Amino acid sequence: MKHFKLSVIIFLVVFQSCKIQENQQKIKAQQQITIYAIGDSTMANKKNPSENPEHGWVQVLPQFFNSNVSIDNRAVNGRSTRSFIAENKWEAVLKTLKKGDYVLIQFGHNDQKEKDPKRYTNPHTAYRNNLIKFVSETRKKGAIPVLFSSIVRRKFNEYGTLVDTHGVYPLEVRLVANEFNVTFVDLQYLTEQLEESYGVENSKKLHLHFEAGENSYYNEAKHDDTHLSELGATEVSKLVIEAIKKSNLKLKEYIK
Repeated sequence: MKHFKLSVIIFLVVFQSCKIQENQQKIKAQQQITIYAIGDSTMANKKNPSENPEHGWVQVLPQFFNSNVSIDNRAVNGRSTRSFIAENKWEAVLKTLKKGDYVLIQFGHNDQKEKDPKRYTNPHTAYRNNLIKFVSETRKKGAIPVLFSSIVRRKFNEYGTLVDTHGVYPLEVRLVANEFNVTFVDLQYLTEQLEESYGVENSKKLHLHFEAGENSYYNEAKHDDTHLSELGATEVSKLVIEAIKKSNLKLKEYIK
C-alpha cells in the first residue's frame, strides 16, 4: 500500500511538472513576435557581413532584443515606396504578417529620385498615400506599424554645418503619423544630432570612407555619405532602441 501511495505521489509530481513546462511553452509561443522592416538600403541586410564594411541599421538590430523577438528584414537596396509596392514586396510581407507583429517603415531616399519614374513619388500625394497604405494594411492584420523618417545624409557645407537633403519627405511622414496616430521615430532629427556630435571628420567613420587599397573589400577609393558602416549602423540602432524605450509600444518589453 505504501508503495502504491508513493507511486501515486511521484506520478502526480511528474504530471504537474510536465503541465507547468507545457504551460510555459505555450506562454512562450504566445509571446513570440516578428518585427518586419520595410525600406531601403540604409536598413537592408548586406551580403558577406564579416567582410563587407557596409551594414544596414536593421541588420544589427537583433542584438538588442531577447529571444522572443524575430526580426524579418525585408528592406531592399534602392527601393522607394512605389517600387516596393510595384514589385510585390509589400504583398509578400502581408502574407505572413500576423496579429501582434510590428512593421518598421522607413522610405524616402529613393522616393526623391525625380528622374526615375519607377521610384519617384510626389511627397504630398503618392509618397503620403503609400505610407497610409502600409499603415492601414498593417493594422488590418492586427499588427503595429511604426513610421521612421529617413536617416540623414552626411553633407556638411564649407562652414561645417550639416545640410538637409530630404526636403519635405520627413515632414510628410510626421504628418501621416500624427493623422493616423502611429508611433513616429524622427530618425532624420536623431541622426542629424549623431552626425554633428561626431563632427565633420569623425562622422566619416559612420559611413563608408576608404582610400584606394585601404579596405580589401573595395578595389577603388570609396566615399559614401549615405550608407552606413557597422559603427554607423550600430549607432543608429541604438537611437531606435532608445526611441522605442520612450514610446508607448509594448515592444519595449522585449528589449534586453
